[in-house]
Amino acid sequence: MVLPHVVITVTETGALEVTVDGAAFPAPAEGQVWTRGTLGALLDAITKDRTVAVRIEVRESDGTVFTDLIHARKPTPPQPAETKQRKPRGKHSKSKQVPELVEVTGEGFVPGEDIAVALVLAHTNATGTGHARALLDTSRLAGLLDDDAGEVVLLGRVSGTVQVRRLP
Repeated sequence: MVLPHVVITVTETGALEVTVDGAAFPAPAEGQVWTRGTLGALLDAITKDRTVAVRIEVRESDGTVFTDLIHARKPTPPQPAETKQRKPRGKHSKSKQVPELVEVTGEGFVPGEDIAVALVLAHTNATGTGHARALLDTSRLAGLLDDDAGEVVLLGRVSGTVQVRRLP
């Protein structure tokens, strides 16, 4: 698979000249130009709201060049509008659920790295000291814990550190 190659050239005036695989990528409206302030909107437009991975190369006016990869993410499905009265979900649902949180911790992670929390219910980031902390809503675990699946895995996406913890 070949990633689209985006080249962003910063001009002396601060405007951005953008090409995708060698073809010009114009600003959304005639008379507008891409700027550093519109970089987020530019990247969203190129990556189709981060659903397409791309290779980015930024060429500064002083000759400095930066490169990066923007990874695609799974699109989040639209959430249905809230109704006045929620219907219970499953046999463990209560009419008014109050979250009961369980803390899971681990160490040995790279500071700031993305940590996968598996049964992948959530993600968290490592602290500046390399520690990770996840708060889990036990109502989301209903039915799973009843089947003796009371373990959580913390997986460092950069370091590869794996911590397995039994839930209390």
